[in-house]
Amino acid sequence: MGMLCAVSFNRYGRLFYFDPGEFRPEVGDRVLVPTDDGPEVAECVWAAQWVSEETEGFPRLVAMAADADLRRDELLRKRKAEAKVAAKKLIRDHELPMKVVAVDHVLDSTGGQGARTTIYFTAPHRVDFRSLVRDLGATLHCRVELRQLSARDSARVQGGIGSCGRDLCCATFLNDFEPVTIRMAKDQDLPLNPLRISGACGRLMCCLKYEHPLYQQFQATAPAVGTRVSTPSGEGRVVGHSVPRDSVTVRMDADGSRCSCSRASVCGSRQAYEERY
Repeated sequence: MGMLCAVSFNRYGRLFYFDPGEFRPEVGDRVLVPTDDGPEVAECVWAAQWVSEETEGFPRLVAMAADADLRRDELLRKRKAEAKVAAKKLIRDHELPMKVVAVDHVLDSTGGQGARTTIYFTAPHRVDFRSLVRDLGATLHCRVELRQLSARDSARVQGGIGSCGRDLCCATFLNDFEPVTIRMAKDQDLPLNPLRISGACGRLMCCLKYEHPLYQQFQATAPAVGTRVSTPSGEGRVVGHSVPRDSVTVRMDADGSRCSCSRASVCGSRQAYEERY
């Protein structure tokens, strides 16, 4: 048991959890957190509080942000904005099929190598940007790196709102992209309309994988559509499934009406158990 707090580098961005140590930041406080390029300023969005989980493996806050740290953070944001404007202009001048997604700037990179700007972009194919890097370095007066992102990584960096009305999963809590297939949509009886099952990135929605194991388990134990079953109301034939309700729809032989029965009441193993005991 220990204490944890959550911080974000951008408003409505991904949350990162830290052990506050001897500090007690409140919501809205600026704190210094450790990164690969040194301590960076972040905003506390979840005040430090006790949690039941083990917190030994979480990184610890460096300190509460001072005025000098806030001025440095403001300078970083200014450099990022300038680099983004310069990159867009030079991309147009070079007539390259690239779209700038995000910009990261380091005032003094680890090892004393000086300032560094990393520009993340998307493109329909591989792009020869060697001349662009040279012009960007001359314009920004620092070392420049360009990194091409996939469609899913682009959505994670930019963020946004999904069709569910909530922030994108990849921009908030998903750490790894697991494979999502069209079979998952078919198993869940979802319309195979790309506009209905695609996310902001244009790929299949990651949430298709969340409930898929439940559908697999249901299909493995429930009688298939067309199977004759015995229900508490009589004999009938299965004509549909309702996985969220854990039930099947049965058309009765007696009068052709349809009724909803729980999966357990029509499964052979359940019926055999009741007959035996």
